[in-house]
Amino acid sequence: MYSRKPVILASQSPRRAQLLEQAGIPFEVKVSEADESWPEGMPVPEVPEHIARQKAKAVQAFYGAEAIIIAADTIVVLDGDVIGKPADRDDALRILGRLSGRVHTVITGVVIVRNGEEQAFSQTTEVHFKPLTEEQIAYYVDNYKPYDKAGAYAIQEWIGAVGIAGINGDFYNVMGLPVSQVAERLAKM
Repeated sequence: MYSRKPVILASQSPRRAQLLEQAGIPFEVKVSEADESWPEGMPVPEVPEHIARQKAKAVQAFYGAEAIIIAADTIVVLDGDVIGKPADRDDALRILGRLSGRVHTVITGVVIVRNGEEQAFSQTTEVHFKPLTEEQIAYYVDNYKPYDKAGAYAIQEWIGAVGIAGINGDFYNVMGLPVSQVAERLAKM
């Protein structure tokens, strides 16, 4: 169990906070308005670490070098395209319709910063969606409002229980934080 100095979670995600709590890692949340864009032509697997690094740098400006800052970003990738958060209901319906019956990749990039040192890593998980009906997709979107979620879904919600055929990799990574890797790295700091 991690019992050192509290960490700063550079994220407004309630799922990431929940995962750190589950792991027994004391933390406080500091959210910044970090730039979440990436350079044109950047290889897709590098995108989440790049964005996480931007978040960590923005939050680090509020704390001294001793602070341990954890930042993360999760992307959904299908056919080489990064699928972000839906703009509205129609976009969420379109995204989930595209994911239905297909396998996509979820990549979470994590950056941990302390004393000017950075540890950056990514975790990749494949998610297999069952074919979903238009009614199932509309039910999920209308009842769970997944507008703040990459790929327009959260695996721990209804859609994960009825619409996911399986995953290859870390379940918690799909929720937004490969928490076992984070805990392991913090224990070594």
